[in-house]
Parts: sequence; C-alpha cells; structure tokens
Amino acid sequence: MDAQPEAAQDRQPLGGPTGAPLDRRAELSEFLRTRRARLKPEDVGLPEFGRHRRVPGLRREELAQLAGVSVAYYTRLEQGNGRNVSAEVLDAIARALRLSDAEHNHLTHLAKPKAHKKKPSARPQQVRGALRQLIDSLDGVPAYITGRRSDILVWNRMAAAVFGDWSELPAQERNWARMVFLRPEYRDLYIDWDQKAADIVSYLRMDAGCHPDDPRLSALVGELSVKSEEFRRLWAAHDVKEKSHGVKRMRHPLVGDLTLSFESFPLPDDHEQTLITYHAEPGSPSAEALRLLASWGTDATRARTTAP
Repeated sequence: MDAQPEAAQDRQPLGGPTGAPLDRRAELSEFLRTRRARLKPEDVGLPEFGRHRRVPGLRREELAQLAGVSVAYYTRLEQGNGRNVSAEVLDAIARALRLSDAEHNHLTHLAKPKAHKKKPSARPQQVRGALRQLIDSLDGVPAYITGRRSDILVWNRMAAAVFGDWSELPAQERNWARMVFLRPEYRDLYIDWDQKAADIVSYLRMDAGCHPDDPRLSALVGELSVKSEEFRRLWAAHDVKEKSHGVKRMRHPLVGDLTLSFESFPLPDDHEQTLITYHAEPGSPSAEALRLLASWGTDATRARTTAP
C-alpha cells in the first residue's frame, strides 16, 4: 500500500463476494492506524502541544518515540511493509499501543505471516465423533462447536431449544455472523445485540489475520459489508478478540428473559474449533427456564420455531 496522509480516510471494506483474498498489507496498515488513533498523548505520559491536532490520537512520531524505533521505520510498517520486522520491534510497538494479548497476536499474524500456513481447504470442517457424543450427553446444557469464520458445526438439543433449530438452515447459513446481522430473530433474541454483533466481528477479524487467503471468509465479509451497515461500521473499527467467557442476556420467545454464562474451550487437536457451553446460576429464574426447556425436549425446539 502506498503512503497515506495521517488523516483518517473513508475506505471500502476488504473482501468481496468473489472471494478475493484480503489484502494483508492493507489490514496491517489500518490496524496500526486505528490502534494509534485511540490513544491520546496524556494516556501514555506525553505532553500535548497545541490545542489543534490534525490527526486523532498519537502522531506517528510520538508512537515511534514510545516504541524506541525511528519514525521512518514505523512509517514503513504502518504503510503495510512488515517485511523483516523483528519480534522484539513488534513487542515494543504492542507495548506502546497498549495492545491486548489478542491484538498483539493479531499484529504478529499480519506483520509476520507464517510461511507454512496454506489456503484453508474447501472441504467441510469435520468434528470428531467422540465430541459429537460429548455435547449430546450434556443434558440440560446448551452446547455447540464453532469452526472457522464462526461457522456452527454441531450442536445439541438444548442449544436448538435456546437458539433455534439450525438443522432447518442450509449449511452455509449456519454461521453466527450471517445469523446475527441478517436474521431479525437474532436481533430480537439478544438483549445486548450490539455487544453480540461487536464480538462476532472481532472474532472474524482474528480469523482474517490468521487466514487472509480464505476465499470463504473474504466472500462472507463482502456479503455482510453489502447487506449490513452495522457490519461495515464494526469491520472498519479493526477490533479483535478471542473467544473467552462471559454472560449473555437473551429474551427467549417461550420462557422469557435468560441470563446465561458461557465458557469457550478451544479444542486441543484443532485450534480452529471451539466448544462453547452455556449455564445458568443455580436456583435462578434462568436455571428454571432451562429446566423447563429441557423437560419439553424436542417440543421446545418446534415451539420456539413457531412462537411469535
């Protein structure tokens, strides 16, 4: 990417319906620029000279000073030229930008892509039979496994009762990003829909850093960029996050409000697959609601699908 002025510019989202690869240099450039823009001099102990600054956040010179590198070196890096950059320099820049662990990993993937990484196979992602049996045995616990691009690979009966019967969707549509941004029922389901949407986009950004040549990911980004203004805005923010744990609040069409804690377990033999489980605090109204859904069995899934 050629050098760009410091001022933020409107840029089209990367990727497209044709599945063209994401531009890793552009991704690196925009990621560094947006991380720098969110910091102010006073945030990092630098004096702020003058009331009017032409750029949001830190200047390149200020960031280079904090990282202990030359302005020219940092400028080349922010222009997308990460060739031959050392791990020590990336660590220094990550500290200067106050990156989270996930952001630091993302920066490393963009600046120093591993040579052995190949384009992801077009074959369907496979889940081991023992794992399918495991989630089916989690009686009363909604559980599912996601893969690349936030695809939903397998799920149990309780997950279908809470989130909907994904077996009724074509395989391509069993994807959290498509459901959250393109299906109105998921906007109704999540009380904190804005946070759910931001999380999903952050996960996709992490995927893009690891697999910029994945044509399905690029096509997904292109499709959502065309169909959803919210997705375009969140994608342009370049925020990244790894799946972890937390609490989701939902408004279920059959049992009302649910407050469920979730846990994410990356699989040891396939880091691109994650087991996600949900549970309610014992004795809470949400625990009773889950118990009701479990007692209704497959009837709960059918009723959820037809509920207003």
